[in-house]
Amino acid sequence: MARLHLFDLDGTLIKGSAAPVEISRQLGLLDEIGELERDLAGGRIGPPEYAVRVHGLWSGLTEAHVAAAFASAPWLFGIQEVWRDIRERGDYCAVISLSPSFFVERLLGWGAHAAHGSVFPEVPFTRPVDPAGILNASAKVSVAERLRAEFGVGRADCVAYGDSMSDVELFAAVPVSVAVNADHHLAGLATQTYTGGDLREAYALAQIKRA
Repeated sequence: MARLHLFDLDGTLIKGSAAPVEISRQLGLLDEIGELERDLAGGRIGPPEYAVRVHGLWSGLTEAHVAAAFASAPWLFGIQEVWRDIRERGDYCAVISLSPSFFVERLLGWGAHAAHGSVFPEVPFTRPVDPAGILNASAKVSVAERLRAEFGVGRADCVAYGDSMSDVELFAAVPVSVAVNADHHLAGLATQTYTGGDLREAYALAQIKRA
């Protein structure tokens, strides 16, 4: 049976950082995004309000900023090699992230079969962000279910990779999960735990559980 590998982005594929942080770095807005990230992590705002405020913060965003943020982000080593191996095995790989879709979808060029993020307007922004298109932790499970049906993969053949509270529900919904450089929210939930900078090593742990 084919497997579906589901990857988080922020803190998982990007080690120690997040797409909004890397984009804000290009705009010279690290202090501002840091405050929003703390408000989100502390539960003072939810994903929709966070997205609306980020959209306003990035009023000067251009495609050049996004491309530079993507190119300079601290990616784990071996991402493209892992996804190539997944494809060669006849399996599937997808990224599901709360970060902006215009950043997440760039990973299709690295070999992901699917890449889903919170829906933002095209860059440069000429329209407001629609809170209805912003993903939350529960939406990760819903997107995973849609992908599972699309690829014809059983729930027993799904693997999740994540690092934080936004991955808790997805980890609970799949039989195999790899906590990658994870925080305390995933303690005791993952079937495997990885700390390091190479996705190939985290992927090898998931293969141990291949039945």
